[in-house]
Amino acid sequence: MRRLRLLCAFLLTPVLSGCFASEGADGSADDTDDGSRLRVALAFPPAENLSPYGADATILSRLGVTEGLTALDANGAPAPALASSWRRENDRTWLFTLREAGFQDGTEVTPAAVAASLTHATEAKPAPAALAGVTLTAKAEGSTGVRVTTKDPDPVLPLRLSSPSLAVLSAQAYAEEDGVDPVGHATGPFELTKVMGATAATLDRFADYWGGRAQAAGIDVKFVSDGTARANALRTGQVDLAEAIPVAQAATLDKGLRKATATTRTTSLLLNTGSGPFKNAGRRAAARQAVDTAVFAKDVYEGYADAGTGIYGPAVTWAEGKRTAPGGRAPAADADGTAITLATYDNRPELPEVAQVLKQQLEKAGFRVDLEVRAYARLETDALDGKFDAFVLARNTLVDTGDPVSVLASDHTCDGGYNIAQLCDRSVDKAVARAESLADTDARQDAAMAAEARILGTDAVVPLVHQRIITGVGTGVRGALLDPYERTLVGIGTRR
Repeated sequence: MRRLRLLCAFLLTPVLSGCFASEGADGSADDTDDGSRLRVALAFPPAENLSPYGADATILSRLGVTEGLTALDANGAPAPALASSWRRENDRTWLFTLREAGFQDGTEVTPAAVAASLTHATEAKPAPAALAGVTLTAKAEGSTGVRVTTKDPDPVLPLRLSSPSLAVLSAQAYAEEDGVDPVGHATGPFELTKVMGATAATLDRFADYWGGRAQAAGIDVKFVSDGTARANALRTGQVDLAEAIPVAQAATLDKGLRKATATTRTTSLLLNTGSGPFKNAGRRAAARQAVDTAVFAKDVYEGYADAGTGIYGPAVTWAEGKRTAPGGRAPAADADGTAITLATYDNRPELPEVAQVLKQQLEKAGFRVDLEVRAYARLETDALDGKFDAFVLARNTLVDTGDPVSVLASDHTCDGGYNIAQLCDRSVDKAVARAESLADTDARQDAAMAAEARILGTDAVVPLVHQRIITGVGTGVRGALLDPYERTLVGIGTRR
């Protein structure tokens, strides 16, 4: 099998030939002393016209286009970004002090501009995942302050504001009524200058970036959903950085070109509790019992993953010691030939293989399984609308806010904006709400694990594997930002 994969990879080498000629915005080669341009292959094309309020937000943050008031440091704690400092005035109010910075369109980052940007995020439909269950207002305070007030106490607001979906954009980004336009209106070290639909984008260095001058002159991005093509482009020198290298292609790359990073990403089987056959808890229990998680880490991910133990995996280092066993599970019912539709996407090449193995396991247990695989951009709306009975999702549990409770609220509560399992369980909502109310870090973690046990007890979620992500980094590339939260990839020090 390994030999066959290698052969296929070499046969597909020409797929991206010529796609990554390094060009500036005017189409001219830019390889001068001013800094070479970076050529980057991303796995996920824009699904929402690069709106910061959905999955596209991480595209913008990974390319160094957008930033928020805060960021995450290496330990997952809030760090200064556009806000140089902050303090909590009372249990519902925080005051953020802005640093001197400018937008890429030449306007200043003022308290009024920041407050307006955050207000637009609160009005977005659907709400950004970072704001699931949260009501906040932002108002300018003097020449450097932004006061943020929440309806209910929110002890992790500085973490929440680090979310890529709460990036600060200038007033011009909101000039059109039909969406948000980040092109030329953000604050990061690289300015998005051109977007070619779902195929490519061009970025140039933002010379007036508050954090210093980027070492690369710009970035030429191709959105390449085919994992083999991404690996080949890196191996043949057509690209400098390639995200999400498939484990099946890792062997085609020299060891120095592949960087494995433990992440907070968990791949799970989500069962539709709102409609269809898995509305029945007994059938969900039968599906969960049919799944053998050990085979995914060993065979599908070839050791680049750990067997699923919960919503949070080993990269969330505190979770294992606090985990409690799920309770209240329904007894398994007989599958009895029940027909189900299982869906996933191919932007992460391991997922269709995971789905194939699941199909076999579920059919062995007595289900009849119809498998549907599409690109994520063509799948997300149907998944969120509950049009599939089961869905295989790779989800970074800390990407939205860095707070372990936030993903529980967005993905597993009645009002959650990313609730693919359509789960609406009062005991789960109550457990998540309790966790959200706690300010003490240790107590909040304990409550998050109690909520995790409640969620797993519904059998709406079956954790399969906890991933290590493989990033392709070309020879001579320095300063790539390999982030367990998968929020960053290119920064001011990234160069070749």
